[in-house]
Amino acid sequence: MDLVRYLLEISGIGQDRLQVRWVSATEGQQFAEYVTQLTELVRDMGPLERDQMALQLAAVSRAIDNADLRWLLGMQRQLTERENVYHDRLDPAAYEELLKSSAEQEYHRSLIYEALKAEPRTVRQIAALTGLPIYTVSLRLNDLEKISLVNILGHEGHSPKFGLLAA
Repeated sequence: MDLVRYLLEISGIGQDRLQVRWVSATEGQQFAEYVTQLTELVRDMGPLERDQMALQLAAVSRAIDNADLRWLLGMQRQLTERENVYHDRLDPAAYEELLKSSAEQEYHRSLIYEALKAEPRTVRQIAALTGLPIYTVSLRLNDLEKISLVNILGHEGHSPKFGLLAA
């Protein structure tokens, strides 16, 4: 749940839009209070402009579906509580940083992937559309090229245009 909230936060959607509360059937008053609090919170944030956030929503969804990220999330206990073959354990804070860094990189790759669905684009065009720095776009495009999801499909002047490869 924390991972999804983190992805919603870095995407600009806002982590507070996702709330989970455990309430038993006998706690009707507490449930009503939670619903009231959430209603006020969402009202204060304003409506989610789905059309304006479509790229970010798709990228968050794609990042959540990433098998490597889900594997890392599922390995938390193994990595922080048990020893690996080298008798090492990750400090829980170091694991959290690793997870956040991996999630951010996967979100950026997903954002670029979603931006290229419409048409091939240059690095500058991708940066302008996604709001990512040019350097970050270049790094994540390199990642996507290595796993054969994108490639150079043409040029615009001297700038290469990247596009998605057919599956």
